[in-house]
Amino acid sequence: MTSDKDYLRSAQAIADLKALNARFIHNFITNDVASHDAMLHPEFTVIQRSGAHVGRAAYLENWRTQFHPDVFVYWDVRDERISVIGDVALVRSTNKAVVKRDSAETTGMTTYTDTYLNENGVWKCIQAQITPVLPGFEPADDTIVSVYLRGVKQ
Repeated sequence: MTSDKDYLRSAQAIADLKALNARFIHNFITNDVASHDAMLHPEFTVIQRSGAHVGRAAYLENWRTQFHPDVFVYWDVRDERISVIGDVALVRSTNKAVVKRDSAETTGMTTYTDTYLNENGVWKCIQAQITPVLPGFEPADDTIVSVYLRGVKQ
């Protein structure tokens, strides 16, 4: 039997967190509130790119409609970095999005840090923070982990 401490230092813990990161993004793309809700700690909060702090209930309500494939015509996940410190994990990645509104497309990137707590052998996200990526700091295309075109994983 593996101890919790052994698990937290293992490659399996990193693999599980990579899978959670992929699920987090897939839940966003598919507006899957139920699956996303199951990943969140009861005390979850998000710090938006504006700096606004949003609680769990409002965050989940927004989750229902935030992604639309006719608006987000391209979405990728890149530069995934995962660290486990004790029973806390930091999952960091950057998303590139091409957004289409009124026939005009804009491209931008945001970096996020999702903080997970491992309680009773289960990872739960306790906080997400989103930060805009300024020109000159964009991770390269060779760090892409996954791509969605109009909401369909490639």
